[in-house]
Amino acid sequence: MKEQWRPAGMLLIILMVLTGVVYPLTVTALAQLLFPYQANGSLIVRDGTIVGSELIGQPFEAPQYFWSRPSATVPFPYNAGSSSGSNLGPTNPVLIERVKARVAALNAADPANTRAVPVDLVTASGSGLDPHISPAAAEYQIGRVARARRMSESLVRRLVEEHTEGRQVGFLGEPRVNVLRLNLALDLTR
Repeated sequence: MKEQWRPAGMLLIILMVLTGVVYPLTVTALAQLLFPYQANGSLIVRDGTIVGSELIGQPFEAPQYFWSRPSATVPFPYNAGSSSGSNLGPTNPVLIERVKARVAALNAADPANTRAVPVDLVTASGSGLDPHISPAAAEYQIGRVARARRMSESLVRRLVEEHTEGRQVGFLGEPRVNVLRLNLALDLTR
């Protein structure tokens, strides 16, 4: 039995060094070399200041901005250190009340809008950090944003179209709009 401890211990140390040190350092170095933007969090920098990441949603509440999908992270919304959904089923009374409250908030922010509220404006994603909304959710908000900014709806709609991303590699996922990028473009448009 004693003869087996030494080789087992050496193998454990070798595997720990390979999988715990060498492999992570190699992958990190390759990522920094080949994909530095993505490896550093896909951070968006404006005037030398980091304004966010295109991978993590942010709260927008002012009427002149497009609003993000709700976040279910705790202890505060869009907490990147606590990625999670609500785990509430579609018949859960808590989820139903949250959805009703979100619909009421959207209706109060834009009482003239009588269209159906897109589901992604009232429900959180599985991660609670989704930085995108559907084109339908963006279209739903165009009137409010245009009025708050005193811009034409056609100009705001054009910005939405310019910031609508297609399916990945032509067939994966759904078209989507990155809320942070769209709001930053709105701030640059006068």
